[in-house]
Amino acid sequence: MLRGRWIGVLLLCLVVAGVFAWLGQWQLARAIDTDPPPAGATEQVRPLADVVEPGEYLPEPLVGQQVTTTGSWVPEDFLVVSSRFNDGVEGYWITGQLRVAERTSIAVALGWTADQDDADAAIDSLEASADGGAVTLTGRIISDEGPSVPPADDPMRMDRMSTAALLSHWHDIEDLDVYRPYLASATAPAGLVDISSPAPDEQSPVNWLNVFYAAEWAIFAGFAFYLWYRLAKDAWEREVEEFEDSTSPETA
Repeated sequence: MLRGRWIGVLLLCLVVAGVFAWLGQWQLARAIDTDPPPAGATEQVRPLADVVEPGEYLPEPLVGQQVTTTGSWVPEDFLVVSSRFNDGVEGYWITGQLRVAERTSIAVALGWTADQDDADAAIDSLEASADGGAVTLTGRIISDEGPSVPPADDPMRMDRMSTAALLSHWHDIEDLDVYRPYLASATAPAGLVDISSPAPDEQSPVNWLNVFYAAEWAIFAGFAFYLWYRLAKDAWEREVEEFEDSTSPETA
């Protein structure tokens, strides 16, 4: 094991183990949030622009953050999203395009209903009141659910709250900046029920998945030394056997 070849292999293992150890330390540093948001932070109403910018993904600690914003409804863009549950009951969300700046919009879930006819009536009422006047909304900012393929017999149906899917139905979208997450309004308009949107669970400051990855890197580093030891020991035992085989006739 003290021969030059095996000392060189040991030095290589030290380098590899050092890289693994660094990766484990990096992973561990990412596993522990040293500055977690204070308890109840999501319940402090903040301006939408302070939480997320148009086109950006919503950071995980801010999912469910209560925000407020002011804008105007874009006519003809009140749409129904199906398969929405409110306290365990399936129904529909009424959504709209809220223009919060000259060329910036956010998708808003305004309210829930269990009946398709009520949903259609609510849309008619909202269209009639969409006169370009300013409205101020408060609600939770929630990550986009991603689009889904509509059923073959109803290609216009939407079953997921996806800004991308809604955008394909909106009007006046040329050069439009759009928020990726959507806003679930805290108060529903007349004819609809408030969307059930409880406060998100408090998150642990420890990401156990990253801790597991850090432990894996430590195991890999230990395995590098074990591999060197196993190879060097096998070579030494082979040399001992060859030496014994070569001297056994002379001893006999």
